[in-house]
Amino acid sequence: MKTNKRTEPSVMSRIRRRPSTLAPQPPTPDTQHRSGLEVFLQRAVELGAKEAKLVPTSQVFTADWVRLKCQYGCGAYASSRNCPPYSPTPERTRRILDEFKTAILVHGDKTADIRKIVVAMEREVFLAGYYRAFAYACGPCHLCKECNLGGACRHEDDARPAMEACGIDVFATARAAGFPIEVVASRDGEQNYYGLVLVE
Repeated sequence: MKTNKRTEPSVMSRIRRRPSTLAPQPPTPDTQHRSGLEVFLQRAVELGAKEAKLVPTSQVFTADWVRLKCQYGCGAYASSRNCPPYSPTPERTRRILDEFKTAILVHGDKTADIRKIVVAMEREVFLAGYYRAFAYACGPCHLCKECNLGGACRHEDDARPAMEACGIDVFATARAAGFPIEVVASRDGEQNYYGLVLVE
């Protein structure tokens, strides 16, 4: 005897037919961008850093007060093109940071030459296709005994301004990344040094 009654599929068959929600998702441009930069974190260590981390540029903080520490308290003030008042202002630095999404924050101790590390990384990142790469060092520039303030830089390939010279709050930036940094109360205290490489 024929019947028009439709047979409902079993629960198990419905489950088998249901597309899996656990299928791997294709990488987004942002994750592809960051994964392509992971190799440079290890490269920073090979160059002498303690560690390095990818950070969003929104977590690189700038403030007007930072350059006061250069102007009042640093003997290198106005002695180099990489120091205030010649280095980029906090306002200009903020605009530059906002043109990028990602940076490599490099952490070193007193044995690390942060300037050499970030300059080398800038070049390697650039050659890897990130053509907008730019590095920020730490501390005053000592490439020349006396800076050529009235003319072109003698070491334009190696000279880079310090993060703090451009108004970057190194303390807030390092802490946001989970890196250690404290006020050094004595010469025997632990010292931490930081550099930054913008990548895009």
